[in-house]
Amino acid sequence: MPPKTRDFYEVLGVARDASPQQIKAAYRKLAVRYHPDKNPGDAEAEERFKEAAEAYAVLSDPERRASYDRYGQAGPSPFAGGGFDPSVFGDFSDILGDLFGFGGGFGARARAGGPEPGADLRYDLEIPFEEAVFGATRELEFPRLEPCGRCGGSGGRDGARPETCRTCGGRGQVRYSQGFFTVARTCPACEGAGTKISDPCPTCRGDGRVEARRRLEVQIPAGVDSGARLRLQGEGEPGRRGGRTGDLYVVIAVAAHERYHREGPHVLTVEEIGYAQAVLGGEIVVETLHGSESLAIPPGTPPGRQFRLKGQGIARLGGSGRGDHVVEIALRVPKASQLTDEQRELLERLAELEKQPVKTARGVLDKVKDLFGG
Repeated sequence: MPPKTRDFYEVLGVARDASPQQIKAAYRKLAVRYHPDKNPGDAEAEERFKEAAEAYAVLSDPERRASYDRYGQAGPSPFAGGGFDPSVFGDFSDILGDLFGFGGGFGARARAGGPEPGADLRYDLEIPFEEAVFGATRELEFPRLEPCGRCGGSGGRDGARPETCRTCGGRGQVRYSQGFFTVARTCPACEGAGTKISDPCPTCRGDGRVEARRRLEVQIPAGVDSGARLRLQGEGEPGRRGGRTGDLYVVIAVAAHERYHREGPHVLTVEEIGYAQAVLGGEIVVETLHGSESLAIPPGTPPGRQFRLKGQGIARLGGSGRGDHVVEIALRVPKASQLTDEQRELLERLAELEKQPVKTARGVLDKVKDLFGG
């Protein structure tokens, strides 16, 4: 077993001019290595852990460190009354509390379980494209926990209130000695609540909540898009021990539309025009979300060109106007079998003028001549 009179700097393995950060880091390393929870039944590890704690208690305090540097261990004891004081661990919660689950640290007063907030709920809602554009009112139905009507949410039979836990005395935690110090743990009898229900309600079995179907109306604002989340405050599950009720989050998914393609607040449609309109120009009628709009096609419009109808798109969330309707031009090319004789003759004449050879139609007389070799 290591001697108790070793130099504190030697115990932590640091130089005498080590900074507070270096001292803390060295102690943390030793505390993790020799902690009794990691070395159950190892007396030497327990003693080294205690020794490191004593050294850190002195060297982490500027006044104690100065006294130690001047007088050594012959000077005033760092612990009132001499010896090792387990309450020193109350100063180390920032180092050891998160490592070993002691919460408020060593020697800290145990706290009873406080209010427990209710869970938030999620509802996935798919809506048609038109409802996303113009808004709608939808009725939702979903399961959730609600306060038990039989016990009024107390969890006790006929509304009886919970009693103070006899195991922890209402603190929610129990203490027990481990080696040379006292550890606080969550009370196993009441699970940290500090209270127990001796005669639970037969309906909710002591939970104070029962599952029920909830119906409510939700307003879908105009302009929502896929992925939008609507928060309905207080529509989640109720809390326990007076905790706040959770919220309901409605997550929107917008169905695709066969004609309109959405890009944020803007919509895009593809409109076909004929060859003559593309070359000579013209006017077409576009069906927007808000009615029919005339669109002038300038001469020489190539396929893929886009035109913008201002304010004919989707409302922007927040009331900052509407997006635009973007029209993309496509060239309508009919099949040869769909052409009338007159249309074919005109196209063949155009091909002659442009000196672009095309496959011309052959009449019945031509086919008869081929048959008899004429």
